[in-house]
Amino acid sequence: MPTETPQPAFVLVRPQMGENIGAAARAMWNFGLDRMRIVAPRDGWPNSKAAAMASGAGRLLDEAVLADDLPGALADCTYVFATTARVRGLTKPVYAPERAMQVAAEKIDAGEKVAVLFGPERAGLENEDVARANAIINVPVNPEFASLNLAQCVLLTAYEWRRASGKVEMERTDMGGADWASHLEVEKLADHYEERMEEAGFFFPDHKREGMKINLRNMWSRMPLTGADVRMLHGVLRQMVRWKDRGE
Repeated sequence: MPTETPQPAFVLVRPQMGENIGAAARAMWNFGLDRMRIVAPRDGWPNSKAAAMASGAGRLLDEAVLADDLPGALADCTYVFATTARVRGLTKPVYAPERAMQVAAEKIDAGEKVAVLFGPERAGLENEDVARANAIINVPVNPEFASLNLAQCVLLTAYEWRRASGKVEMERTDMGGADWASHLEVEKLADHYEERMEEAGFFFPDHKREGMKINLRNMWSRMPLTGADVRMLHGVLRQMVRWKDRGE
């Protein structure tokens, strides 16, 4: 059975190649989507080539809703997006994929049923298909090469859905088992280096001494140090001092 996670239905309209249907299923499942609807596939259904390409996402094909025509596929939907790379000459809201999936998330949170239409590989959706949609998703492709593979378009939209649903970390640091150094640890490291550099006569000439020390402290505070980093830097300095003493 499909997951219980609220999500849009992805509707493949008259897809031509089984391989692309299977690749679209993989793209959907990569980003946690599993509500596929298929309208009048050219080569019939089920399709062995789709199953082979879907690999671990074959369940989506088993559970896909098959429809003879687009109105039948959209019968229970309250809001429909149509993906296209071309200007259609129709008066409709036009969204970039990112904003479209934000709108989809808002509508689904409000209890609506949302669908996204993807056209056949040869030329995309017909104007008759787009006319049945409430809004257009305009994919910002290179105008000199606007042809976008079906599975690629599904992947792009599915990724934006995952972003809109709050499941994408925009940035993180993998700590690898370490912990960030405390302010006290960094302070002691700065003291250690300042003392040794003072002994080595680094802070010269005298009238620049305080400014150099402030710059050095500022450098330590800017560095994202872990506790392990601090211990290693203490060790580096101690070893350098021992090496110098042996040389004398």
